[in-house]
Amino acid sequence: MYLPPHDPHVDDPMRFKPLFRIHLMERKCATVECMYGHKGPHNGHIQIVKKDEFSTKCNQTDHHRMSGGRQEEFRTWLREEWGRTLEDIFHEHMQELILMKFIYTSQYDNCLTYRRIYLPPSSPEDLIQPGLFKGTYGSHGLEIVMLSFHGKKAKGTKITGDPNIPAGQQTVEIDLAHPLQLPDIESLRDFSELSRIVLEVQEQVRREEQEQQQEEEQHSQQAASQPASPLGEGAEGEETAAGAEGTTQDKAPASQPFVLPMGVISRNEDYPRTCRVCFYGTGLIAGHGFTSPERTPGVFVLFDDDRFGFIWLELKSFSLYSRIKVSFQNAQAPSREAFDEMLKNIQSLAT
Repeated sequence: MYLPPHDPHVDDPMRFKPLFRIHLMERKCATVECMYGHKGPHNGHIQIVKKDEFSTKCNQTDHHRMSGGRQEEFRTWLREEWGRTLEDIFHEHMQELILMKFIYTSQYDNCLTYRRIYLPPSSPEDLIQPGLFKGTYGSHGLEIVMLSFHGKKAKGTKITGDPNIPAGQQTVEIDLAHPLQLPDIESLRDFSELSRIVLEVQEQVRREEQEQQQEEEQHSQQAASQPASPLGEGAEGEETAAGAEGTTQDKAPASQPFVLPMGVISRNEDYPRTCRVCFYGTGLIAGHGFTSPERTPGVFVLFDDDRFGFIWLELKSFSLYSRIKVSFQNAQAPSREAFDEMLKNIQSLAT
């Protein structure tokens, strides 16, 4: 299991923790050992469920328990996961979220299901190289997000989740067709000025979506009332291809000064003070248990090839993301269609 570094150090390397191991014996025999807990390897079981999926089960879950009971287990988990003790965390809301995460994860330490995840395919038009990133999520700590590009959109999909937004959900969506022109550095310190700029773009996006929907409805009505022309279809296809070619992302401009507006909370104050480009985007927020989910406006900030940020306007919060530089073998998707299908599958599992 790859664990993110301790919050809020997103630039630190990932941590590695073995969960099970297989001993291959003679005569095509094998033994499985569970590595979870602090009492050493013990008897386990592996089952191949279907293609790209398998499950592990521990046969001796007493090895996961500690003599000091749940309290000792929680304190040990806290030191390993967060690198601190409960006494170091003064914020009551953060204590509550951490306890919820411990209770949730410890319920499933005896039986785990693994499903294959493909790394996102890349193309020369992408803003940066897609891939996996560590991101700060306030009191939830660090989480893993997969950044992928889909034409005029970029998507950040949660690979690990929390009590509010589970893994598999699309945490951020970036509208690459709507770059944001940030004000000068002094005006940028004013949250109301940034909010005004973002909400204006949000209204523009809403109008464009309405107009596009009306055009599609009119086109559908016309197509239904007139016979299709093979020549017309060919001409339209050529025009669409030319239009698509014109949407290719331009190269990022020179860096510009960047600072978070006053009142925006950041777990990591060591964010870059220059950025390449910003885009309008939306971020997914929800109550505990993924209740009342909604997409809210925000700002995607590209710092460099390996770091980006997202300002959550409604939460007045900032997430900083840093690329995971671990090399995963045999993780490339066989096709774009296979990758898109995987994204749909993990989101359906989350819901």
